[in-house]
Amino acid sequence: MTLSPIISPVAVTAYQCVSAGGDDVEALYASLIANQTCLKPLTLFAIPFDTLVGEVTSPLPAIRSSLQAYDCRNARLALKALDQGGFRAHVERAVAKHGAARVGLILGTSTSGIYDSENAYARLHQDGLMPDDFYFTKVQTAQATAEFLRLELGLQGPCYAISTACSSSAKALAAAQRLLATDCCDAVLVAGVDSLCRLTLRGFNSLQLIAAEACRPMDTERQGINIGEGAALLLLEKPRAENADRPRLLAVGESSDAHHMSAPHPDGVGAATAMAEALRLAGRDASEVDYINLHATASTLNDLSEARAVGSLFPNPPPCSGVKGLFGHTLGAAGAVETVVSLLALERGFLPGTCGLRVPDPECRFPVVAAPDLQVSPRLILSNAFGFGGNNASVLLEAA
Repeated sequence: MTLSPIISPVAVTAYQCVSAGGDDVEALYASLIANQTCLKPLTLFAIPFDTLVGEVTSPLPAIRSSLQAYDCRNARLALKALDQGGFRAHVERAVAKHGAARVGLILGTSTSGIYDSENAYARLHQDGLMPDDFYFTKVQTAQATAEFLRLELGLQGPCYAISTACSSSAKALAAAQRLLATDCCDAVLVAGVDSLCRLTLRGFNSLQLIAAEACRPMDTERQGINIGEGAALLLLEKPRAENADRPRLLAVGESSDAHHMSAPHPDGVGAATAMAEALRLAGRDASEVDYINLHATASTLNDLSEARAVGSLFPNPPPCSGVKGLFGHTLGAAGAVETVVSLLALERGFLPGTCGLRVPDPECRFPVVAAPDLQVSPRLILSNAFGFGGNNASVLLEAA
């Protein structure tokens, strides 16, 4: 049963992604089809425990001299994504068409430039002085990479960052849709960017959530998560005749159950609320969803909570899978990165697999896709991103 939408859909006119799964969307698509893990030992810095990570090991571009104050790994990841596959040209076209003041930018991140701050404080510990070229407000603060991208692209519309742990960039998509729906902008660049750092790896390890081997989402013998990094960029615009052939962001459901600082509600109450809200805002019924891209971190509690959430909302659940076994959990970037995965599934007609899955947890009472299914072309996809503190978001996408 199709109901009346509460918020207007928006067109996704371009998207791009850099992760351990590849340097652009073509490489990411190939990784999704191969379904072989891209997780490897960490090379960026040393840590005192065993794990695999989703590290971007290809060279990162240099920041131009006029923006050197923003130079950090996070900004370089964003710049690399910007210059892949002609994505920059799409943004420039939007600026030329709508005007710089009508193009906004919203970033979702959890780490921002913490890796570079860690290096700066190591210099302070060693030399007694902070590096002369380190600017805290232009590197570590949540909005730093957003400001960098705004200046790099010459945008003059609203620009800010959202940092709600692992739901950050999914919530950035929701905020961007609202900017378009309220006529604050004609186009919005959404960025999800997170980079590896010692804080997150050691922090998750202290919570006993880090897996020594490649993670196995929704598997009965899952041991924990692998941390990844990445940058995903999506250009959203108001629906027009010229973008009628582009997929649509229908709605983003959001919730905050505040059950616990780091553990999800055991019955997935917040997760179910976010998924239901996405459907309500879009005027769609649960029976219309063809596929769910699960948050599926491979931690025991998180996977079980999400499985119960899906079971409570969907009497006959659609096929589901989780892709973090391929390139790791990209934290604040995960919502945007996995929205790109879902867009690839919509546009290229397949269901992603669950890399690492051997024996599905019997608590997952829905069809879990183990290997990519190239025989199914989904039309309506939910993509989940759930964060610490019960910050949940579910992104509903539709094929053109």
